[in-house]
Amino acid sequence: MLDLMKTTIRKMGNSQGVLIPKPFITELGLESEVEMTVEDDAIVLRRPRSVAREGWAEASKLIAKRGEDPLVLGEFSNDGDKELEW
Repeated sequence: MLDLMKTTIRKMGNSQGVLIPKPFITELGLESEVEMTVEDDAIVLRRPRSVAREGWAEASKLIAKRGEDPLVLGEFSNDGDKELEW
């Protein structure tokens, strides 16, 4: 466990932020995203609990089952497609 460390709050565009020292990032195994919450009087950062695109496959199957997936561009063919056997 790392010792207490102070850092400054900096202006970042229209927001404010703090830089997280690399040892903290490494110890927690953080990568490109974090979950952020406020608990009591603290801002808490955690590794994301959900996997990117989690549930997308099931959602797309449900959309297809309901017939809610019409082609955006419609049907179109390429030269020579009529000779192809599917």
